[in-house]
Amino acid sequence: MSDNFDPAERQQKPARIGYEGRVVLLAFLAGLPGSVCALLLLWLWVPKATQQLQITLTVVIGGAWIGFAMLVRERVVFPLQTLSNLLGALREGDFSVRGRSPRPDDALGEVMREVNTLGSTLREQRLGAMEATMLLRTVMREIDVAIFAFDENQRLRLVNRAGERLLDQPPERLLGQTADELKLEVCLDGPEQTTLQAIFPGGAGRWGVRRTRIRERGLPLELVVISDLTKALSEQELQAWQRLVRVLGHELNNSLAPIKSIAGSLEAIVSRQELPDDWRDDMRRGLHVIVSRSESLSRFIGAYARLAKLPRPQLQPLEVAAFVERAVSFETRLPVEVQPGPPVTVQGDPDQLEQVLINLLRNAADASLTTNGRVRIGWRRDSAMMEIWIKDEGPGLSSTANLFVPFFTTKPGGSGIGLVLSRQIAEGHGGALALENRTDGPGCIARLRLLG
Repeated sequence: MSDNFDPAERQQKPARIGYEGRVVLLAFLAGLPGSVCALLLLWLWVPKATQQLQITLTVVIGGAWIGFAMLVRERVVFPLQTLSNLLGALREGDFSVRGRSPRPDDALGEVMREVNTLGSTLREQRLGAMEATMLLRTVMREIDVAIFAFDENQRLRLVNRAGERLLDQPPERLLGQTADELKLEVCLDGPEQTTLQAIFPGGAGRWGVRRTRIRERGLPLELVVISDLTKALSEQELQAWQRLVRVLGHELNNSLAPIKSIAGSLEAIVSRQELPDDWRDDMRRGLHVIVSRSESLSRFIGAYARLAKLPRPQLQPLEVAAFVERAVSFETRLPVEVQPGPPVTVQGDPDQLEQVLINLLRNAADASLTTNGRVRIGWRRDSAMMEIWIKDEGPGLSSTANLFVPFFTTKPGGSGIGLVLSRQIAEGHGGALALENRTDGPGCIARLRLLG
């Protein structure tokens, strides 16, 4: 049999009876037996009836037959047309139309009730969506961050007021232009999150750029958010410089003041006409103090240089258990109890991470030695992160406000950079470092979190 059909043959096929026609046909077929029996009785088994009466009854029976068939059609088709109109109204977004049924407890009533409930639900969802859209538009319009949305052809499709001010043009001139024409191609071609120095028609400075993909009505859009970082960065830089100058000034004064005083005393000794008998001892002690303070100042400058010049981590696979054991082996003043966790491998710089654990273990040991307490270390996995914890049984932390302030220390002879350097290394690995007092006993707990 061939699979090729002639269109003319298709047109010659009889059309199928529609749903309404089938309803009428079934109604006629349902009344056919009774009507035929009634007509046979009337014409064959009622001989005494006159022909006029037979014709009249035949017309009445046929009319009733046809009338009931059409009535069945109306009772079946009309509710379906009503439902069609209701669904059409819902499709067009008119949720105020409601259907009514004479009996809410029958099948048709249940259908009408469900359609009405659907209309109410869609109306509430539409109102919620409209309110959310209005809120989003208001926020986008009033927020002091420039927002742009580009289509797949890099043409601008959406811009807020801050974006208009940044480009110094009204929206009717901006919409439809390409990113190249708007001088924003660097925002679309660069990384998804970056900081750049740029000059726009509405301002110049340092800008934070974030880019993400969204969809509007099924169409993909590239959303670009540009925020002005100049003021925030300037304030942070000013605060950093103020802190640096304060710390440097304090340390320099601590070293230069005694050096100046002793140098003045030595100058006064050697300027005398007659030197005292113990002038050599005075000179020796004075020079010793000068050398000591100079070395202290040199160590301070070296510590600052070490903090400022931390190299980028060289990542490689590390077994947590192995580098924890190596770090524990460097603490010999008291035994460190290791509580093994699950086998975990992380990406990290072995030298830097071991230095972090050595610093934390040294601080924990210093605290526990004052109370004859213990030091414990262990690790665990927390979703996508891996946490190494170190617990001591020392006196705990009196204040956590200055823990990560550079050169702040409560230890005699401490440099004040150990915790700062450790946190900088943790953040360089995409993790975090936190210290807090324990809630399950005396002492402190340090938590080093890394990507597992």
